[in-house]
Amino acid sequence: MLRAAGAGSLLLTLAACRSAAQHSEGASDSATPQRGGTLTIAHHVDFTPALLFTQSAMNLLQRLVFNTLTRYDDNLEPQPELAESWDVSEDGTRVTFRLRQGVSYHDGRAFTADDVVFAIENLTNPERSAQLRSTAEAITGIDKRGDHEVRLTLDHPVSNLFDLFEFMIIPDRNTIEQAVTGDRLNGTGPFRLDEWRPGSGLALSRNDAYWRPDRPYLDGVEIRVITQSDSLVSSLRTGQSQLAVGEAVAGRDAARLENDAQFRITTYDIGGGCSYVGANVAVEPTNDKRVRQAVAWALDRERVVEQAKGGYGLPSASPWPESSPAFSDTHRTHYTHDPDRARALLREAGHDSLSLPLGYTAVPATQTIAEMVQYDLQQVGIDVRLEPYDSAAAQQRLIAGEMPALWTMSHGFAQVTPSTLAVSAYPFNEAHNTSHFSSEEYTDLVQDAWRRTDPGDDTSLGLYRRISELLLDEAFIIDICVNANVQVASTRLHGASINKFSYLTLDDAYLA
Repeated sequence: MLRAAGAGSLLLTLAACRSAAQHSEGASDSATPQRGGTLTIAHHVDFTPALLFTQSAMNLLQRLVFNTLTRYDDNLEPQPELAESWDVSEDGTRVTFRLRQGVSYHDGRAFTADDVVFAIENLTNPERSAQLRSTAEAITGIDKRGDHEVRLTLDHPVSNLFDLFEFMIIPDRNTIEQAVTGDRLNGTGPFRLDEWRPGSGLALSRNDAYWRPDRPYLDGVEIRVITQSDSLVSSLRTGQSQLAVGEAVAGRDAARLENDAQFRITTYDIGGGCSYVGANVAVEPTNDKRVRQAVAWALDRERVVEQAKGGYGLPSASPWPESSPAFSDTHRTHYTHDPDRARALLREAGHDSLSLPLGYTAVPATQTIAEMVQYDLQQVGIDVRLEPYDSAAAQQRLIAGEMPALWTMSHGFAQVTPSTLAVSAYPFNEAHNTSHFSSEEYTDLVQDAWRRTDPGDDTSLGLYRRISELLLDEAFIIDICVNANVQVASTRLHGASINKFSYLTLDDAYLA
């Protein structure tokens, strides 16, 4: 292991560079930043306070109100944030953080090592439903060395340790119960939450005591909840909103704007998660692998990307973006659109026809994919009943493992250390996943890939390949495409970015 930010050099093979797909930022971003103004963001779902510590559809607030210990650069090398520097032991079981001084919460209380201790313990609380809970639980000892140094001892090395620190926001330990009800968010971040209007939006104002000198440039941020796709695009076109990110602006909507000179469209090579069909293996007939594989062969992935995503995405039967060391084009194309093969598998399983429910999140982008899945399955003899859920209910069902025989949503966690997907994402978690799938082989492969110090060596790459092959064969998660992570911004807006977990960062953002 190496010291300080160099610890992330182990992750060099996980390169995940950001690139502009349209309207490259170029010379216009070299202008002198301007202070002032309020940025209005259009978003497709409301804030769900109970999901504050999870990866969900509303990841706008985390890095606006809070900070993390470290932040990855484009090569997945951790860089300082609330931690100024760190040492990692050679065996990967001890990490010593030296914390930034002069940082305060929005209420004026000083940030100390006690807040880091609490943040780690908070993610181990089952009530938080944090996807990286298993990694937090690997930390078995926390030794506070004064107010600004803390040593963490791990039960065993984990390959995704700095994924945890990129993911883990540092909340105020004194107001945590108010945070998870949405009554109060007290962080160290660049903006303060002034008001949450359920179903309508949120208002934030500049944190004048932010630890980064002269940041943020913006006076405030307004997040407008606009659930209808056409209305959201109209809000951007008319200048009522200046930014939309991620699933808020589906690829098809981005395609409608890409030739409009008033917008800059940016894509992130890490992808925007994957659209997928999940299968519940605890109920009939999806407890039969042949039925699940039939679904996988029935899906027309190319059509989904072209029509539902507007070309923004990569048809793929496996979860990995091209930037991941786990990516393989052979795995990506393992399942192609083959209705005849799907019908043959169904007959082999004893079914001439089936009737199955398909749950989905009732937002326009996901509904479009649900309808396309419904059509594809009907062509092979599976009659599909669509069951829409609102975003909060869908996430709660996912966490609780209460999905029907089939469902379609999107998942993340394939964009960072590959082992994180199988130990942290609800659909894939080897110990307890939404599909209720388990096998000794899957557990052994995942644990072997996770309990390593070097996630990029040949042994790790071999483990990722075997995990991918098992996922394709068992087909309890049937990936459709790697979504493009799209950011549509007014050309007036400069300096907005996201981290590897799609937390929006506006420290350096300004309106020209």
